[in-house]
Amino acid sequence: DDTDRFRDDKLDILEYETYDLAPMEPSQVFDVTGGRPDPAMYQFLRLANLGGKDAFLLESIFRKEVWGFMSEPVSEDNERAVVTTVIDACENALKEMDEISNDEASVLSTKMQLCALVRESERQALVRTLEYVKQEAEALDLKEYYQERRLKNLGLDSEWSPEDDDISFGGTRVPGGADYDW
Repeated sequence: DDTDRFRDDKLDILEYETYDLAPMEPSQVFDVTGGRPDPAMYQFLRLANLGGKDAFLLESIFRKEVWGFMSEPVSEDNERAVVTTVIDACENALKEMDEISNDEASVLSTKMQLCALVRESERQALVRTLEYVKQEAEALDLKEYYQERRLKNLGLDSEWSPEDDDISFGGTRVPGGADYDW
């Protein structure tokens, strides 16, 4: 999106991640085979929809890791934007297909009948993908997001208890209590 204020950062990440390969373009095309969408599509869409409170991941300190972070859910808002993008794309493609009538298949030539058969296969793949992603959209609260994963990695995900305050890090020093022999 040309109006995305983080567009340059996102393009920089795509360029960095694909520097030795053919550079990744800011718009991508993914195959929809029905059911679970391509994980690379989700990774790309998570980056494309990154913003708001999640924009800190675009800071230069994360530049080498951010593409890897996008392989897993970032936040509920970001994941909602991703599934909404996929749902909208599937619904728009199905709407365009509805404009083409399959009722005429009996009077069409053999080539046109084959085209109608392929179109029906594509429709089924879109419908299955749409069903899968809609189910995913209903379960967004069950996913583990970046912040939770990060806290677990740092060992900060456990419950706090008053006994935790009794842990002493180092000695107990009292002002003026040193026994220096100078």
